Amino acid sequence: MSITTTLHVNLRGQAAEALSFYHSVFGGDMVAVPYGDTDSGQAPGQAEQIVWGEVRSPDGFHVMAYDIQESLPYAAGENAFYLSLRSEDVELIQRVGGALAASEGATVHVPFGPSMFSPLYGKLTDRFGVTWIIDVIVPWQTGA
Repeated sequence: MSITTTLHVNLRGQAAEALSFYHSVFGGDMVAVPYGDTDSGQAPGQAEQIVWGEVRSPDGFHVMAYDIQESLPYAAGENAFYLSLRSEDVELIQRVGGALAASEGATVHVPFGPSMFSPLYGKLTDRFGVTWIIDVIVPWQTGA
């Protein structure tokens, strides 16, 4: 199995617009899942905002994006990106995610475990200030 890294863009209320724009430029497939389609418990005003989205083109372009929860601080351009580390291989994600989480100076924001969109998901910031979103890839099921 392989592992990939992908740029993950963090926005406030503009993720759908950004994903649509990147899709218009690069083509391919686009997925945009609103908070309202999940059991994320976000504020009602955020139901149409994007909890998870991506554009993936046949020529290799891939970007992910989401709208930062209203309960979290946000300043445009600050912490604008995460590095997304993904694989279909659960053991590989456990190994590398565990090593990053256990490394000196790492701060774990979301401990590794099941989420609404992945059987294994975690979020951490390493000692260099890089925030990692780490998960096992599964296809999104509409209405699941």
